[in-house]
Amino acid sequence: MSHLGSLSVIFDLDGTLVDSEPNYYEATRLTLAAHGVPDYTWAEHERFVGISTLETLALFRERYGLRPPVAELLAETNRHYLELARTRTPAYPEMRKLVELLTAEGVPMAVASGSSPEAIAAILSGTGLDAQLRTAVSADEVPHGKPAPDVFLEAARRLGSAPADCVVLEDAAPGAAAAHAAGMRCIAIPYVAAQADAPEFADADLLLPGGQPEFTAQMAFDWLLRSVR
Repeated sequence: MSHLGSLSVIFDLDGTLVDSEPNYYEATRLTLAAHGVPDYTWAEHERFVGISTLETLALFRERYGLRPPVAELLAETNRHYLELARTRTPAYPEMRKLVELLTAEGVPMAVASGSSPEAIAAILSGTGLDAQLRTAVSADEVPHGKPAPDVFLEAARRLGSAPADCVVLEDAAPGAAAAHAAGMRCIAIPYVAAQADAPEFADADLLLPGGQPEFTAQMAFDWLLRSVR
């Protein structure tokens, strides 16, 4: 029997399990450059961490007066991203260790992400995490992306878990807000350390303001143990 009882753990993907944001930045940069926007910067990209690619491109289409429909821009960006994702997406070592610890305990786990189903599958396969994380939900599969709770609630449904029994690991403010809205506990590991004081992170049950450099698998596992006792 697991020491973690009825606990289930839901991982955000990009910026939480894996360091994929550089790939998203490059894919978006290539798309915008192809449509006459050559100066998209990493600093600008950081402001959209945690927001779905579809919503981001809809904003950019309006801001820059891009002619192609959002669906076409999304398809183009996804093509660029998938080319990068298959070969250039490292999993965070301590996150991989946490997945292994939870697997050994028999804890139900899922991935809930704003990425497309194809991108999620490519990353989990490329990192080998698909062997342990067999349940994955994309924001494309639910009515509303983060900060709405839909993607986390669907992950809980597929796991057969009550929201109150779920703990979410998130790197972005919209994801932390979505976890809170879903009635789930949240471990927040901000990808952008400067955003650690965002109000959405205030409701996190465990906040690591320094992000991934502060995170260790054993620390998170011990916190989960304490949270169920």
